[in-house]
Amino acid sequence: MTQQQTIKLIECPRDAMQGIHDFIDTDLKAAYINLLLQVGFDTIDFGSFVSPKAIPQLRDTAEVLSKLDLGNTSSKLLAIIANLRGAEEAAAHPEISYLGFPFSISETFQQRNTNSSIAQSLETVKQLLELCSKRDKTAVIYLSMGFGNPYGDEWNVEIVERWADELVQNGAKILALSDTTGVSTPEKIKEILPSLVKRFEHTDPAKNIEIGLHLHSTPYTRFEKIQAAYESGCKRFDSALKGFGGCPMATDDLTGNMATEDLISYLNSKGELLNLNMDKWQEALRFSGKVFL
Repeated sequence: MTQQQTIKLIECPRDAMQGIHDFIDTDLKAAYINLLLQVGFDTIDFGSFVSPKAIPQLRDTAEVLSKLDLGNTSSKLLAIIANLRGAEEAAAHPEISYLGFPFSISETFQQRNTNSSIAQSLETVKQLLELCSKRDKTAVIYLSMGFGNPYGDEWNVEIVERWADELVQNGAKILALSDTTGVSTPEKIKEILPSLVKRFEHTDPAKNIEIGLHLHSTPYTRFEKIQAAYESGCKRFDSALKGFGGCPMATDDLTGNMATEDLISYLNSKGELLNLNMDKWQEALRFSGKVFL
C-alpha cells in the first residue's frame, strides 16, 4: 500500500521578497520561482496584487506570472490580495489557484496592513469568498496577529476561535493562523492549534477545514516552534527558503519566515513523506544568492 503524503508545504518567495528595498529584476524573480516550482511544494505563494504603493517590490507580479513554466509542476500558485479590486485582478489569471487575504484580529494592524477596519475586512472576506466560488478559486484567509500583537489590542484564545468560527461560517475552507511579529511560543502554539484543528474536524475528511500555520521567528526559536506545531497536529506549513522575509508592515530585523530547510529537516526526521526533488531544492538554495544579496 502506497504511503500517502499528509503534509502540505507552502513555499513563500512572495513573503521573502516583499520587504526588500532594492527592486529585484523581473526575470530574476521568475527564474527563482521557476526553480521552486520544480521542487515539489504543494503551493508557491508567488506574488501580490496589492497596490504597488504599499508593496513596490511586487508591482511586476503579472509579468512574473507570464514568465513562469507551469507545464512541468504539480505546485499550485497563490497570490496575496488586500481588497476586492486586487482579488478581481488576481482571479482573472487562470494559472492562480489560491487568493490569500490577511484578516487581522488586531484592529490596529488591520488598519496598518490593509487600511480598513476588522468589520470592513470581514465584508471583503465575504466578497472574496463569493468571487472565488464564481471563478473556481480557493481563498486562504490568514488569521493575522493570531498569537498576540504589540499594539495593546485585546488578544486571547477565545478571540482567535471566535473569528475562526465567523470566517468558517461565511464559507472559508482554509485558515492560516499567522504570527506576524514573531510573538508565538511553543506554549501558545500548543494552546491554540490542537483545539482549532479539532473544532473544524468533520466525519467526512473532504469537508474538513484546513488549518495551517504561517509563523515568523528569530533563527534561534525556529525548531522549537516547528516541533510544537507538528506535535499539535499541523498539516499545512508556510515557510521560505533560508527564512528570508517577514512582514514589511511589522518591522523587526531578526524576525523572518520559518526557514524551509529547517522544516524539511524536521519533517524528514519524523519520517514524513514529502516527495521533494532535493536536487532542484539545492539548485534553488544556490540561486537564492542572486536574489537575496
